[in-house]
Amino acid sequence: MKPDSADTSVFVETSARLHFGLLDLGGVLGRRFGGIGTSAPGPTLLVSARHAGTLEVAGDDSGRAEQFARRFLAGMGSGEQSGAHIAVHRSLPAHAGLGSGTQLALAVGRALAELRGLTIGAPELAKAVGRARRSAIGTWTFAGGGLVVEGGHGASGECVAPLLARLPFPPGWHCVVAVPDSEAGINGGAEDAAFATLPPPPASDAERVAHLVLMALLPALAEADLGTFGSALTAIQAINGRWFASVQGGTFAPGPSEELVHRMTEWGAAGVGQSSWGPTVYGIIDGKDASARLADRVRAMLATAGVGGHVYDGPFRADGARVWREPVRD
Repeated sequence: MKPDSADTSVFVETSARLHFGLLDLGGVLGRRFGGIGTSAPGPTLLVSARHAGTLEVAGDDSGRAEQFARRFLAGMGSGEQSGAHIAVHRSLPAHAGLGSGTQLALAVGRALAELRGLTIGAPELAKAVGRARRSAIGTWTFAGGGLVVEGGHGASGECVAPLLARLPFPPGWHCVVAVPDSEAGINGGAEDAAFATLPPPPASDAERVAHLVLMALLPALAEADLGTFGSALTAIQAINGRWFASVQGGTFAPGPSEELVHRMTEWGAAGVGQSSWGPTVYGIIDGKDASARLADRVRAMLATAGVGGHVYDGPFRADGARVWREPVRD
């Protein structure tokens, strides 16, 4: 890959990620965490980068974007070649369970790599910008579409968790994503403290989740069996929710998130859950029309409750981050 010329901007667009659950919180068999997840139909993040004499960052969430840019450039040993103008044209809601930090970090890193003609895979990008310390779901959804399964961390915990499986979703399956304007999910140092204090779950829980993933969730997806897929996902979410209940106050984040999970089930969603610590929740349903109706009911509920928020619906993404180039505009 050749470096981009001074009159070209590199654009990177990536979508929010949905975390469907951990495989093993306690690491009873040696590897810890692991997980399943996918890209959300919305919202999306958009950044661009072009050559400049110094490092300049503008737009939404520019502070975090600059930190990621400096970390990436330092790791690449760019030295005098570290100048770039980065613009964050559209950011993701922070601390909402959508992986905003990881997607921003990877998008900034990919834009800078493309600008310099560097070919770097998603795991290497994640290491360069200091992400995927716990979950690699966002890293692997940045790299491609479909449902991803990652294998967690071994004893050293130094490598990005490996990708174990990636299966496409049937085009008719849709996802409704609700992001209520409610209390932010646990993040940063509070998240580290939460994981440190969570009691280890019984080994039977991890065994049950593994069996649900391997013998229900993945086969159902391969056979386009939404009923079985949704039941397995909902069961995994219930088990994961019990693991985190002592910290977040229940199986799901109390308030609008918990209420929406129950309501989407009543309104026809085959599978429901909460992404990470929330407040984002989602429901999976068959067909464009059914998805639109469910999304409308979710919007109406948020409005009636006086909570507000954003609701997105659409098919699951078949591809990862999108990269393109445009002439620099004065």
